[in-house]
Amino acid sequence: MDITLSDQQATFQKEVRAFIDARLPTDTRDRLRRGFAATKQDTVTFQRILNERGWAAPHWPKRYGGAELGQVERLILLDEIFRASAPLPQVFNITMLGPVLLQFGTEDQKSFFLPKLLNMDLWFCQGFSEPEAGSDLASLRTRAEREGDFYVVNGQKIWTTSAHHADWIFCLVRTSTEAKKQDGISFLLVDLRQPGITVRPIPSIDGMHHLNEVFFDNVRVPVCNLVGEEGRGWSYARFLLSNERTGIANVGLCRERWNYAVEISNAHQRDGHALAQLPGVRKELAVLDAEIRSLEMTNWRLLLSPDTCAVPQAFASVLKLKGSEVQQRVLALLAKLAGADGLRAASDLPNGSSDWASPLVSRYFFSRASSIYGGASEVQKDILSKTFLS
Repeated sequence: MDITLSDQQATFQKEVRAFIDARLPTDTRDRLRRGFAATKQDTVTFQRILNERGWAAPHWPKRYGGAELGQVERLILLDEIFRASAPLPQVFNITMLGPVLLQFGTEDQKSFFLPKLLNMDLWFCQGFSEPEAGSDLASLRTRAEREGDFYVVNGQKIWTTSAHHADWIFCLVRTSTEAKKQDGISFLLVDLRQPGITVRPIPSIDGMHHLNEVFFDNVRVPVCNLVGEEGRGWSYARFLLSNERTGIANVGLCRERWNYAVEISNAHQRDGHALAQLPGVRKELAVLDAEIRSLEMTNWRLLLSPDTCAVPQAFASVLKLKGSEVQQRVLALLAKLAGADGLRAASDLPNGSSDWASPLVSRYFFSRASSIYGGASEVQKDILSKTFLS
């Protein structure tokens, strides 16, 4: 199938591109283009810029500050953000918690939290995984016991991305042990700045600090911070993880990194020859170009073809599985182009460093997690086998 935008969609694409080109801070664009991770301030600043235009939450209803865009327009916006090497809207605020509150939250919760999620006045992180409760999330053991108008929370979360930046955490907690394990879980919003909470860093292989352990020691959480009904947290978590399919393949990211690989291979030499002239590099660029194009076509099929409606989860699994693989391969190519020059840790570089190679290797290391987070590749293969082989 060919991808042909309507006149209205093409106009929207031009509008988005012009807005981002005009408003994205130049230093942010340059650092992210070179492979550095977005800082907290990068994300806060650019999300507030998008929020001014009403694009911070493209899939939210307009009455709550969203853009209420269609699937195609949402993908256009996402691809243009990737194309410009801009920070994405904060995923825990916009893609995860926001839709849960819109669907299951009280009006008081919506009026208090949603504007703050949009404008980054509060930064949320996700408290799901625990030791011995990762893929088998229903085995979580963090307890929340009701005492009057409060829950008293005790337990531990792990692999908590950006908890060191966050103001609040949305947590799955066990409020009952009498029902089957999926039915005894509740969805709770917890202020991380209150007593009894300890956040401990987990350094990752790229030398950066993304992940954390979070410990709860008799933390008192108001009952009004319970989302939905007690004991229904498992269904809310499933809704959270499945409600947003647009962009799951990260096609825009793969294409932007491929474009940068072409730029790097033309700009740098090895043994007196431009990297782009090396047969192995040329072959890998060509293969990845075709892979990214195929991924893009599959993504558009999911959005536009009614035939996918019968097995949406399976198609989402195809996109997640293949998208993770292609993303890792593109970033692996960039690390190869960096070669031995990239072995210096990017975390040791001064902010204004001209070193081009180290950030690429650091980002390659971080990319190894892309086939784990958001649903491990093994889980996606299980879904596909059950769908197409049963």
